[in-house]
Amino acid sequence: MDVIQNLIESISWDVIIGTSVRVLLILIIGLALMSATKLLLTRLEARLITQSKRSGENPGEATKRIETLIRLVRQGIRVVLWMTILLVVLKELGVDVAPILASAGVVGLAVGFGAQNLVRDVISGFFFIMENQVRVGDVAIINGTGGLVERMNFRTITLRDLGGVVHVFPNGNVNTLSNLTRDWSAYLMDIGVAYKEDPDHVIEIMREVGAELREDPVLGQHMLGDIEIFGVDKFGDSAVTIKARIRTLPIRQWDVGREYLKRLKRAFDEAGVEIPFPHRTLYFGEASKPIALELAERARRQREVADDDATSRADFTTNIDTDG
Repeated sequence: MDVIQNLIESISWDVIIGTSVRVLLILIIGLALMSATKLLLTRLEARLITQSKRSGENPGEATKRIETLIRLVRQGIRVVLWMTILLVVLKELGVDVAPILASAGVVGLAVGFGAQNLVRDVISGFFFIMENQVRVGDVAIINGTGGLVERMNFRTITLRDLGGVVHVFPNGNVNTLSNLTRDWSAYLMDIGVAYKEDPDHVIEIMREVGAELREDPVLGQHMLGDIEIFGVDKFGDSAVTIKARIRTLPIRQWDVGREYLKRLKRAFDEAGVEIPFPHRTLYFGEASKPIALELAERARRQREVADDDATSRADFTTNIDTDG
């Protein structure tokens, strides 16, 4: 009991309480800085979006670009603040942070040599963001895999394809990147019609359907102009192909294109325009006749034999009557 009492009496409660209060104040200040930073970045984001709209930039494009940039800045500031808070708290607890910082520099150098791929990912991600190559909300094809960009950071890009599968690509491993929704999008079509159809008549129907779609109160707002018809593109095995394109707002090309094809099919049916499809004719040959043909031929032979018998009997009867 004396040992415990002496230990309690040796504790400097004033120092402990003072240190605890200072650490608590540091944490409170850190959280306040976090909240203030979040508020400032939110206001900055809204202001940048407003300025972009005033400058004539596409609202959707500006929003995606600014949201992606602000999100990454927020992540970077959060990491720096937490590291600073940690170092200040350690110093208040009596820990000498100078050796920690020196060790961190050495460890960072060693990690830099051993984690070259990570460094490459971060550098590539930085240029992806600064050059505005792709943003969250874009539809992109990365290394041959297409999907919606759901997340971006300095290390990876996350896509979700149409089947719901999530694909994660390290930024340093992105060899090819195709952005399908940058500034504007397009729905490209190859319309095949029968060889007997007049191409000028078909093109006229396509233009009429495009003009009708532009009058649609919803989809017409997504179109950036009239349908572009490039003309006869090629002669296929069973169809004449006419190439056309509809330019739309970003990521709206599939909605507009599918509705256009539906209306075009209805217009072709009303005008009697034939849309060819592959045909196949089967010939079984003499050695492999279908059972229906075999039965029909057997019945024909039986009829011929019956007719011959009837003719023979008639001739025999006539001969008997003549002899008599």
